[in-house]
Amino acid sequence: MKTKATKLLLNATLVLLIISIIRLITGASDLTSVGTASAALLLSVPIVLAGLGGLFSERAGVVNIGLEGMMILGAWAGGFIGSKHGPWLGLAAAIFFGAVGALVHAIATISFGVDHVVSGVAINIIAAGLVRYLSTILYQGGSWPGPSQSPDVGPISNNGLPVLSGGTYFGWKSPDILTPIAEKQWFFISDVASILRGFTGDLSYVTAIAVAIVPISFFILWKTSFGLRLRSAGEAPIAAESLGVNVYLMKYSGVLISGGLAGLGGGFLAIVAANHYQENQVAGRGYIGLAALLFGNYRPGGILMGAGLFGFADALQLRDSAAIHALILLIVVTLAYLVYRDVRKGKLVSAAISGVMSAGFLWFYLAVDELPGQLVTMTPYIATLLVLSLASQRLRMPAADGIPYRRGGM
Repeated sequence: MKTKATKLLLNATLVLLIISIIRLITGASDLTSVGTASAALLLSVPIVLAGLGGLFSERAGVVNIGLEGMMILGAWAGGFIGSKHGPWLGLAAAIFFGAVGALVHAIATISFGVDHVVSGVAINIIAAGLVRYLSTILYQGGSWPGPSQSPDVGPISNNGLPVLSGGTYFGWKSPDILTPIAEKQWFFISDVASILRGFTGDLSYVTAIAVAIVPISFFILWKTSFGLRLRSAGEAPIAAESLGVNVYLMKYSGVLISGGLAGLGGGFLAIVAANHYQENQVAGRGYIGLAALLFGNYRPGGILMGAGLFGFADALQLRDSAAIHALILLIVVTLAYLVYRDVRKGKLVSAAISGVMSAGFLWFYLAVDELPGQLVTMTPYIATLLVLSLASQRLRMPAADGIPYRRGGM
C-alpha cells in the first residue's frame, strides 16, 4: 500500500512532467528556470510563515484574521530595529512586535469574548494606521528617508547546499552539480535540476530556517504533549478542561506563537526580500497565508504547497508574461483531470462544469497571444481563488474553532 509520502512524490513528479511538456510546447523557458524557482521560494516564505501562524492559532480554537496586521507590525519593526542594530535583531524585533499584536487579539477574543473576526479586522486596521503614524514621526525627526520607508538594513549572508548547489563552508568551495545539468536543456531532467538549483542555491540562512519551521511545526503539534493539549483546546475545550488541561493557557500560547510567526514573515519581507521597510509591503500576504491554511486543510505540509503555488505564480508574473500565458495550459489540464475524476465518481454536473471551463480556458489560450498587464498582475490571486475552490470540499477545520470558551461552561 502506497504511503502518503510516496503518493505526494508521485503527484509532484507528474505535475513537473506536465509543466516540462508545456514548457517544451510553448517555449516558455521561465516556467522551470533557476531564477523562477529561486524567486518563488523567496516569495513563498512570508506566506508559509503567516499560514503556520494561522495554524497554531486555529488549532487552539481562535480564528486569526489579524495575521495581516501582525505581519505589518513585524515588517515595520524589522525595518526600524534592523536598520539600527542589524538584521538578526531586526528579525527578533519583528517576532516580538507580531506577538504583541497577537496578545491584543488574544485578550480581546479569549478573555473578553469579542468576536474573533471583528477583533482580527480591528488588528489589521490599527496596525496599518499605527505604523504609518510612527513612520511619520521618525521621518519628521530626520531619522527616516521618507514618511513610509525605513533606512536600509544590512544584508544576511546567502549560501548554497554543498555538492548540489555549490556554496562555501569554512573556506572550502563546494562543487555545483545541478547547474551543468540545468544548462543542458534536457527534457524533464534539466527542468528538475533547474528547480532544485533555484531552491538550494544562493539560499538565505533565514529562508532555510523558515522552511525548517514547517517540519518543526508538525512535530510540535502532532508529536508532543504540548501540541496535543493545544489541539484539544481547539477540538473539545470542555473535555480538555475535565482532563486537567489549562485551556486558557493553550489558547493564549497558540495565538502568541501565531503572532510571532506572522511577525517573522513581515520581518522577512522587510529585511531579506527588500532590505528596508516600505509601506504596503505586506500587500495582503496575511490573507494569502489564511488561504494557504485552508488549502492545506490545517496541515503544515499543505500550507507549504499552497504557499508554493502562490509564490510560483507571483514569481512568473514578475519575470515573464509569456510564462503566465503558457500557464493557462496547466489550468486546462487540471480541469480536464477534474472532468475525468468527476465522471468516475458519477458527478456528471460537476464534470460538465469543469469541462466547459477547460474548453473556455483552451479557447482563451488559442485566441490571445499576449495577456493584458492587469491580468498578469492578478495571476497569483486568481490562482489562489481557483485552488481554494478546488480544495474547499475536503476542508475540515477544528471543531471548536471560533467558538467562545468559558471555564466550567457546558
